[in-house]
Amino acid sequence: MSGRNISISHIGFLTPGNYPDGDPLSGLEQTLEQLQYGEDLGFDSAWVRQRHLEPGISSASAFLAAATQRTSRIELGTAVIPIGYESPYRLAEDLATVDILSRGRLNIGVSAGRPLHAELIAPLVFDGDWTGYDFSHDRVLRFADNLRGTYLGDEQTLIKTPFGPQRPRLQPYAKGLIDRIWYGGGSQRSAEWAGRNGFNLLTGNVITGEGTDDFFIAQSRLIETYRAAGMQRRVALGRVIVPFDSADAATRRRYRDYADGRHERTLSPQGERRTLFARDVVGASDEILAQLFADPILPEISELRLELPYEFEHEEYRQILHDFVTLIAPELGWKAPSDNPRRFPKMPSTIRRQNNHLAGNMHQ
Repeated sequence: MSGRNISISHIGFLTPGNYPDGDPLSGLEQTLEQLQYGEDLGFDSAWVRQRHLEPGISSASAFLAAATQRTSRIELGTAVIPIGYESPYRLAEDLATVDILSRGRLNIGVSAGRPLHAELIAPLVFDGDWTGYDFSHDRVLRFADNLRGTYLGDEQTLIKTPFGPQRPRLQPYAKGLIDRIWYGGGSQRSAEWAGRNGFNLLTGNVITGEGTDDFFIAQSRLIETYRAAGMQRRVALGRVIVPFDSADAATRRRYRDYADGRHERTLSPQGERRTLFARDVVGASDEILAQLFADPILPEISELRLELPYEFEHEEYRQILHDFVTLIAPELGWKAPSDNPRRFPKMPSTIRRQNNHLAGNMHQ
């Protein structure tokens, strides 16, 4: 089985990083284990969301700093950091530090615009009247400029340090990180801006319907606009993909119920912004591959990001990652990295239960 004109060379996954409200350590630890497991499976990248006021990862930089010490090969990414609440300078310091600790494996996904929950959070972040604050794309440009390693002042500008006089610039300087900034674009305007300014593009299963009610037409136009705007950078496509080949019967039903509960939102544009949602891709691997081969966007990209749902359990995430790498990604043209030891990580318990059941039937 193969998909015509589909050639995926890079696979990643986006994990929600959920935890019980009263026990954040357990969830954060499990998310770190997911990143380790994804690396063992051969995934090229692992991404985390940054969310505020929710039991999830509220500081992507702090979390990924820990992840740098638990992984060695897999790229690490933020998808995405709403830059409205951030200091462009301090965020650059934090993420440059993470990139150095990761030895150059960090990808920075950001978004602009008024961030969520501004009525609650903005008075805690900003001094004075925050309603006129600059939430525009300019904050992303300021952030990027801070990562360029440009010295402050002129050649005669020096600061005193314990190591003697030094020319000042943001420290640490992470060479190459400026080329690994991604913009989460959902509209034609943001895609054009990202392309014109040389940022990579993240696009997923949510997009603004501009001139069409068809999700795939809107997304194809978005990518076309991005590529026409300027430098040819990386484009990564996100899809909610939930294979259940190695899951037990009860888990399969729950996965189906999850997708069915979200199906109605895919039938028409939602809200004033005419938000369009892609269908979740749930089922056995042959069902999923049939849907992916029919996805008109996949032939346009080479990087695919598996977006894990919010509501599932740790072992279920492991099962989904395992089935995706072993049964789906190779059929899309992906090959495991040659430097990956493929240590055949421990099989998720859902897989063990099903295999043990099958083995028992064979002996009956």
